[in-house]
Amino acid sequence: MPPTGPHGRPRMVDVGRLAHVSAQTVSRYFSGHGYVSADARVRIEEAVATLGYRPNPAARQLRTNRSDAIGIIAMGPSNFGIWTILNGMTAQARREGYTLVIGQLEIVEPSPSSPREIRASLEQLLAAGVDGLVFATPYQGGEHLIGDAGERTPLVVVSERPGSPDNSARADSYHAGLLAMRHLIGLGHRRILHVGGDPTTAESAERERSYRDALAEAGLTALEVEGRDWTPEWGYEIGARVDADSFTAVFAANDLIASGFMSALRERGRVAPDDYSIVGIDDMPEMRFFAPPLTSVSLDFAEVGRVAIGMLVERIRTGRSLAQRVVEPRLRVRASTGAPSA
Repeated sequence: MPPTGPHGRPRMVDVGRLAHVSAQTVSRYFSGHGYVSADARVRIEEAVATLGYRPNPAARQLRTNRSDAIGIIAMGPSNFGIWTILNGMTAQARREGYTLVIGQLEIVEPSPSSPREIRASLEQLLAAGVDGLVFATPYQGGEHLIGDAGERTPLVVVSERPGSPDNSARADSYHAGLLAMRHLIGLGHRRILHVGGDPTTAESAERERSYRDALAEAGLTALEVEGRDWTPEWGYEIGARVDADSFTAVFAANDLIASGFMSALRERGRVAPDDYSIVGIDDMPEMRFFAPPLTSVSLDFAEVGRVAIGMLVERIRTGRSLAQRVVEPRLRVRASTGAPSA
């Protein structure tokens, strides 16, 4: 019997007829709710393959009041961290049976127009009927820009410094910085330079705070360069003009800054770890193949994304508020660090 749907498209009833089961059984097969025998499952799968049947998501949404879609608003510049978080979110959403609708807003820092841009993106996602939202921001308190969205739909915030710790997930830049600094101090370094990142972000502030706390803990004096951005160009600029005799070790706010700094020092005849030691943060995959391979602190951004989606799905299914979840960093020691030269 040919398909009976519009334009010859197969319907659920067509699958049932070919599989010799009721349309209700086919519905239970796709929804996962209710009993379907193993034999019926096999016949349904064969009928689906033969007919090329695809469930109608709009009809399912009307029936269940769910879209099985999650909206993502990612605020801030595109970089390794946010894209790795999004990759983790995508993988976890697939495992949970959800589709992601992603709005990437490259807002370099909050401005008077930011609330309008975010509100427009937010309304588009809510109009699409998403079951919940994740809002990712590198800026302290950035989640306040989404207003009452958390009251209208389940929400999880990804931020180093969320305004409220509940229903949020984050990496731990402060702990990452402590790991980097304690590693250098443990090697015997006493003159440690810190090259900061983007000063408008919570991540940079947390890494600077850990630098100062670790120095105070060891009774050492700060040698700090105020941050500008997260680029290798910034690291190169500092490496080209810094007094190379003023430090024996460097804590760079991220791996890209470290790579630029190392390149500039190499041009000046200074090579790690013979002339100085250097540590970054992020543990970007390519840094293992730098010359020398960079010691770095791994922030598992993909896991942050997976955790955020897992939390949101739990909120969607249970309606409960959840405590903040933190993904802890790990130090990866490589050839760019060693004891200070005599």
